[in-house]
Amino acid sequence: MRLVLISDTHLPMRAKKLPEPVWEAIERADVVIHAGDWVNVGLLDELESRAAQLIGCWGNNDGPELRARLPEVARVELDGLSIAVVHETGSAKGRELRCEAAYPGVDVLVFGHSHIPWDTTSPRGLRLLNPGSPTDRRRQPYCTYQTATIVAGRLEEVALHNL
Repeated sequence: MRLVLISDTHLPMRAKKLPEPVWEAIERADVVIHAGDWVNVGLLDELESRAAQLIGCWGNNDGPELRARLPEVARVELDGLSIAVVHETGSAKGRELRCEAAYPGVDVLVFGHSHIPWDTTSPRGLRLLNPGSPTDRRRQPYCTYQTATIVAGRLEEVALHNL
């Protein structure tokens, strides 16, 4: 199962559209995960029409229309892997232990907010992934997104892509 992870798209504030390499990855993916800060409902509509399966949550910059259509925390099981998607996880310091406590039974937590790519594993094995932003690099050298695969209930081939 092929995944594309994105967050903090901020359309159309930071960019008018998603970069073409992101759309190409979405077209090949089985599941697209968006960790909030869409800003405009138009991207949600477009992803719903173009992605094979979409999982997403709202972020702090998302207004009432997006919040009415998306949960604060999205949860899904994919091929036996428990995944949660949330926009904010707080500061980097202590993140792994804080998220272990907040998301018991979750195997993978996808989050956003910072625009800073992140890939760590907590002491109990919770994988924490932040794909950064494909449209607003902030203090990072590149705009980014992530891809991964799930094989027999295991997360594999997690890759960060620079744009």
